[in-house]
Order: sequence, then C-alpha cells, then structure tokens
Amino acid sequence: MARNETKFTIDGVANPDVQKEDFDYSQRAQWIRAAVLGANDGLVSTASMMMGVSAVKTDVKSMLLTGFAGMVAGACSMAIGEFVSVYSQVDVEVAQMERDRKKRAQGGGGEDGASSDDGAAERADLPSPVQAALASAVSFAVGAMVPLLAAGFIRSYRVRLGVLSAAVTLALLAFGVTGARLGGVPVGRSAARVLVGGWMAMVVTYGIMKVVGGTAGF
Repeated sequence: MARNETKFTIDGVANPDVQKEDFDYSQRAQWIRAAVLGANDGLVSTASMMMGVSAVKTDVKSMLLTGFAGMVAGACSMAIGEFVSVYSQVDVEVAQMERDRKKRAQGGGGEDGASSDDGAAERADLPSPVQAALASAVSFAVGAMVPLLAAGFIRSYRVRLGVLSAAVTLALLAFGVTGARLGGVPVGRSAARVLVGGWMAMVVTYGIMKVVGGTAGF
C-alpha cells in the first residue's frame, strides 16, 4: 500500500544534521591557521620574553617594556611573513590554473569561454594575502596583551610571576580549545599540545636567561 511522506526542509536541505556533518572544515583552514597561530605566537613569545627578562631583572618596568617591544615587533613580523607566504601560495596556484587552462583549451577546442569562467571562479576561492596578514597581526597583538595586562599592575615580583603564569596558562587552554572547536578536531589533544608547547617555551627562555644572567653578571 502506498503511503504519503511529508519532508520538511530548511534552506533546501532535507536534514539539517546531514548538512552539519557534511560541513567542510578545510574551508576555514586558512584563517584559522592565521588567527590561532598569531594569537598563540603573540601569547607565547611575549610571555617568554617577559619571563626571560624577569630572570635577570625584577622591576616591572623592564618586563613591560620588553613585552611591549615584543608585541609590536612580533605583530609586524607576523603580518609581513603571512602576507609573503600567502602571496607565494596564490602565485603558485594561479600559475597552475593557467597551465591547466591552456591544456584544456588545446585539447577541448571551443572551451575557452567555459575555461575562463572556471578560472575566475577558482581565483575567487583563493586566500587573500591582505586578510591573512591582518588576521595574523591583530591576533598576535591580542595574544600579547594577555601577559602585558596580567603583569602590568603588580609590583611584587613573586606575585607578578605567579599571576603571569596563571594568565598565560588559561589563555593557552582557551586558544587550544577555540582552535579545536573551529577546526572540528579533538579538544583535549589540541589544548594539551598548545599548553605544553607554550610552557616549554617559557621555561626554556627563563632557564637560559637565568644562566646567562648569572654568568654575565647582569
């Protein structure tokens, strides 16, 4: 016996769960990489520099000046590096598109119009060097502000180091979880990787500066 079936659609999709499961997270890869990498680098590098200086100088002024200089220099470096990197990637992909278009034109006869349309659509999907550079610079500055704000108003040396370490730890966990959520990867592994890597950088920097400071008599 035949039966009638009624299907409810949302935005042309019969099952919203299928749409969610089929989402291509690789579409987010470019800006996730730039933003998460920038924020993590800003946090870790600035905190490591501040911890390193604190190994030889206990005043808050030296720590803040070092951190601020690191934030400015790092943001500029990240922006330029990301711009050059993504532009190089775009150049390679565009050159490959041109080679593919010429091959199709030679082998397909009258497909020049279709090839041109396809090429324009493909170029529109390429990552933007300017957007990647801005994302890296802004995210680096955001990450760097965490240790600067955490240590900027505390005069006591030991309390300052403790607050700085706690703030950086929480921020590392937050960046790891955020990156994992946006990328659709396991949260625990991502957060642990970010946390351990950040702490290794700070401990190594502090230890080396302690040795150098003691040897050189700073």
